[in-house]
Formats: sequence, structure tokens, C-alpha cells
Amino acid sequence: MFNKEVDAKRALPTISPLDMPRHAVNEASHARKAKFSSHDIVTFLARLFVLICTIGLSWYGATEMYSVLSTNAIAGLQWLFLVLFCINFTWISFAFSQATLGLLYQLWPFSGHRKELDVEGVTAILLPVYNEDPSRIRANIQAMHEDIVKQASGKFAFFILSDTNKADAWVAEEQAFHSLLNDDSAACPIFYRRRYDNAERKAGNIAEWVTHFGNDYECMIVLDADSLMGAECLISLTRRMSADASLGLIQTLPTIIRADTLYSRIQQFANHCFGPIYASGLAAWHGGSSNFWGHNAIIRTKAFADACGLPVLAGKAPFGGHVMSHDFMEAALLRRAGWGVRFDTDLTASYEEAPPSLVDVIVRDRRWCQGNLQHKTFVFAKGFHFATRLHLLSGIMSYLSAVFWLMLIVVGFALAIQAYFVRPEYFANPSLFPTWPVFDFEKARSLFILSMALVLAPKVYGWLAAMLNIRRCLQFGGPILLTLSILVETLLSALYAPILMLAQFQVVYGVFKGKDSGWKPQSRDDGATSWGVAARAHFSHTVFGVVLAGGALFLSPQLFYWSLPISFGLVLSIPLSWLSGGRKRGNVIRYFGLLRAPEEKRPHSIVVLQHHYSTDLAQPRFDPALPSLARLMSDASLFYWHLAQMPADESNKEFCRAWICAEWQIMNSGSINSLLAHLSEKECIAILQHRTLMRAMQKYLPEKKCVIKESEKRVFA
Repeated sequence: MFNKEVDAKRALPTISPLDMPRHAVNEASHARKAKFSSHDIVTFLARLFVLICTIGLSWYGATEMYSVLSTNAIAGLQWLFLVLFCINFTWISFAFSQATLGLLYQLWPFSGHRKELDVEGVTAILLPVYNEDPSRIRANIQAMHEDIVKQASGKFAFFILSDTNKADAWVAEEQAFHSLLNDDSAACPIFYRRRYDNAERKAGNIAEWVTHFGNDYECMIVLDADSLMGAECLISLTRRMSADASLGLIQTLPTIIRADTLYSRIQQFANHCFGPIYASGLAAWHGGSSNFWGHNAIIRTKAFADACGLPVLAGKAPFGGHVMSHDFMEAALLRRAGWGVRFDTDLTASYEEAPPSLVDVIVRDRRWCQGNLQHKTFVFAKGFHFATRLHLLSGIMSYLSAVFWLMLIVVGFALAIQAYFVRPEYFANPSLFPTWPVFDFEKARSLFILSMALVLAPKVYGWLAAMLNIRRCLQFGGPILLTLSILVETLLSALYAPILMLAQFQVVYGVFKGKDSGWKPQSRDDGATSWGVAARAHFSHTVFGVVLAGGALFLSPQLFYWSLPISFGLVLSIPLSWLSGGRKRGNVIRYFGLLRAPEEKRPHSIVVLQHHYSTDLAQPRFDPALPSLARLMSDASLFYWHLAQMPADESNKEFCRAWICAEWQIMNSGSINSLLAHLSEKECIAILQHRTLMRAMQKYLPEKKCVIKESEKRVFA
């Protein structure tokens, strides 16, 4: 009889550490001298195009608005209105310029192909998880693993890196992943590690892997819990990285799949139809100074270790402490260290999922907003590339733009109220003739049309690019359904836009008030919300919309109609939010063939494979109603495997209240049911992560003989 505790297999390979020093906010750049190439000329011309187009349009808009406000002089609130208009108009001009560049880039027939070179060694695939549904992740891993074994056996290794801190989710992960794990280096090993200290969130999770195992892997591919990538994409990433020794990171363009709610279908359609236009424009002017979105990208491990030790910001959260939006800063630090960061938009079979509802998007925005606003510390810091500073400013502006748009609306209404209640001074200046207040309505109308054209142009570009590609057009359902889908997406986006604007304003306001968003897992369900939840989330939005519409109608019928695109969505924010989530609500639109994505009609083989595993009845199942410890204690093999993963107890028992309380209850409870009836969540966690307590739990194991697979008897060094 062997010792179960010793013979149960460890879920990690031999430690192979790398140093990862923490860097300061201000450091000198270590840019390397690179050979001049044709790509540098293309990047320069792309940047020049975006610059000239943005400045030209912004200048035209500013001068036109100046002439709209008055033919005599501007004073008071009009100056504020002009400044806010210029900020917002510049922002949409910048977006339009990038989209126009993207269209030109996509229509250019001489786009070159990226060089690829065969790779020696193994690439790590890192999958960080945090209180996620393990069954979905398991299906993703199984699909990718099978695809890799068929096409690139021996070239990749999976690492599931858990930051889960809830007892039920932790045991569910072990139940789901235990049977997947292997050390088959000839095919594709799958390892699992749960981190006991969740410091620095996902950035800390990745950094801990790098410092413990990174030296054995030339590159690492970082995924999210909802990421899915085909083997051909993974192989191309490694070969492209191998072909260019100056590259530190290659970011792919993730495509949204599996959208089954109204709001996620809107995002999915936009991602498929308009996303490539934006992405091509970004890739063209980014050149070798692109960005990182935190997932579906390959990174050179040693470069990451040397360059990406994130600084700890001075002060307290939300602006101080650990860097939240670590991905932007990791790309920035790689570039500062002289490594290239590239965005390759031509790679296919790189997938992700979208938040299912409007409420879920707002919750995610709260965390993203705080992280992006933290970047103000780095915008003017020493050593960063100019393109990097633009990335950081764009990230900040993506949330501050909501503030500027709302301020523009409020100031515009203030001007309307002023015009309604305040009598004009016709003889304010000494003159024989009165000074008539002038407002050029014709120019105002033209400027409004131009603004709408800039906003809608990327959608027209997406339609045009699809129409010129017959095969792609048919994937969207043909010319008629494609056109109708774009019109429906535009209408629905226009309804949701003012709700998001006001929600993002509230998020920014909360950050500046000092609220910390914390760390919440991303929603992966269908996002169905009750009327009560929707009402609580959007009550203030509805009130603001009613006040806006009522005030506009009181001041002028014309103003009411002009403000209707904003007030209408806000007034209906509660039903619109309720409709956004849930598979059986707004998703009926799919039955009309609208908002169809190409992957729905002819899904990629990796998507088909994932669907097979996610619906496979032979997958491990467990009763979520049972407490975590009850599920663990019912399977002796899993119990001893869990025990084998645990480090020696290093924490001081005297200062751990949960440990002491849990130990007393284990010793004094007559049965497992009696114990579980009184344990708190903290005490369950204490038992799961302290070896002493887990050994004490052995008395509750079932009497039947423990069966452990022969493959689990070998222990990794």
C-alpha cells in the first residue's frame, strides 16, 4: 500500500525561475537601433495621414462653430460651449481618420505577408482564471488541446493559473480540471496552479508564473478565461515571433463569438463588420509601437521579465497602488526597453466572448475606467515612445469623452435657457445701431450633418468593405440582410449610446471621488436581469432623460426634436437594459437573419470542437448545491490530489482567526454534516489552503477504498 499523500501527482513541472525586477515610473528609454525598412515608411505615412486628417477636420469644425455662435462676439457660456465642442469634435475626427486609414489599408491590393520561421522549443499557453465557470474553460482547453496535438504536437504547454478565492469555485475548478491534467511533453502537457496570494490581480498572476517557470519557455501566449484560439493561429504567432528577434509582443485581433443575447449580438456584429476597419487603421499607424489588450497575444518571456515589472503607484486607490490596466503598461514598458510591439490583424481563429448585457458592460467599465485613469501618471513620464503616450491618452479619453459629451449637452441647454429667460442687450455698446444676437442656423445644420457623417462613416466603410468582398457579404446573409443589419445595429447603438455616456460619466465621477472598483469576475452567463435590477441600475438615467426631454419641450419644440436622439434612449433605459440580456428576450432578432456574424453560418473547426466539448454529456458534473468541502470529501482521490498541491504551512497560526476556529470545529464535530453546518466561507478557505487542517479532515473521508490512477503515483521534482 503506497502513501496516498506522497504518491498523488503534482500538477506543476520543475521550477525554472526568472528574475523580474520592478521598474520605476520614470526611467531612461533603451531603444535599440533597428535597420530601416519599407514598413517604417508605411508607418510614417500612416501617422502623417492620421495627423493631417485629424488636425484639418478639427480646425474646420472649430472655425465653423465659432462662426455659428455669433457674427459679432462670443462671451460667457458660449466660450465654454466652443471649447467643449472642439474637444469632442477632435475626438471623433481622430476616430474617423483611423477608420479611413483602415479602409484604405484593407482595399490596398499589395499588402505584404508577415515572415515566419520554424520554432525550436515549447511555447507556454497561460490561462488565468478568477472565480469563473470551470466547465466552459474546460471545454475551451479540450478543444485547443486536441487541435494542438493534431497540428503541433510537442510545441505547446498549457498552464491554468487560478486566482480563485471562493471555496465553491476552487473545488469546482479542481473537479473540472483534475482529469485533464497531464505531463505529456511529447503531445501537450496541461498544468494547474492555484495562487494563495492574489496580489496585483492578473498582472501578479502572470508575473508569478514568469518568476517560477518562465526560464524554460522562450515565449508565452496569454489568454483570458473566455479565449479560444485555433492551432494554426498559435503556430503562426510562434513562427512570426521567431522570425523577428526585435519583437517583444504580437497582439492578434480577437473575434467575438457565441453571442446569444441582444446586446452581445450587437457587439458581435460590430466586431465582425466594423472591427477589421478600425483594427487595420490602428495597425497601420501603430507600426512597431502597438498596444496589448491583455489576452490572445504572444510575448517573449525573457523580454517580459526584464521590462515589465510594474511600478507601484504612490498614494491609495483608485489612483495609487498596483497598476490595474496592466496590459497597456506592459506594452509601454516593452517598447521603452527597446522591444517591438506589433498588432497583426490578418491572423484568424482568435476568439473571445462579449459581456452579455448592458449592466455587465457598465460593471466592466468601472474597473477599466479606474485602470485607464491611473495611466495619467505615465503619459508624461520619462522614456516612453510618442505612440505609447497616444495609446495612454486614447485610453483615458475613451472615458473622459463621456464627461465632455455630457458637459456639452448641459452647457448647450444652459445656453437655450439663457436665451429663453434673459433679455438680450441690444445697446450694450455705445452705438447708434443695435447689436442683434445672431445664430447661424444653416452653418449649425451643416456642422451637425458633418459630425454625424464622421460618426457613421466607419459603419459605411464596414458595409462597403463587405459589399466589395462577395464571399464575406454572403457570410453576413447577403447584401439585403447586411444592409438591414447595419441599420438595425446603428439604431440600437444610438439608443444605448446615451445610457453608456451617462453611466461612464458616473463611473468617472466615482473614481475621482475616490471609490475603488475592487476586483470582480467577468460575467459569462446570459446576463438576464430582473426588472428590479434594471430599475435600480438605470433609475437616475431615466430621470435625467425625462428632465432633458421635458426641459427641451418647454423651451422649444425644435430643441425637443434635436435632443430626442439623447433623451429617447435615456427615458427607455430600464426596458432597454432589461432587453439587452437573456437568451429568450432580445435574441429573437437572430431568427430574422439580422445581426448575423460570419462564424454563425460556417464556424471555424475550433469553434465546432469547443461546442462539442461544451455539450458533451460525458463531461465531469457536480452538484453546485453541495458545499465545497462535501464535494471534495466525497472523492478520496481528489482529496489526496488536492493535498499534494499544498505547500507546507508557513503562515502563523496564532494570527489566523479562521485557522483556529476551523481547527476547533474539525476536532469537535462528530460528522461532516455537523461540521459543514457551522463553517464560514473564511474557515472553508482556511481548511482548503492549510495542510495541517486538510490532514485533520481525513477522518471524514468515506470508508470505501481510495482508488488512485497509476499515472498519479509519480511525483514531479
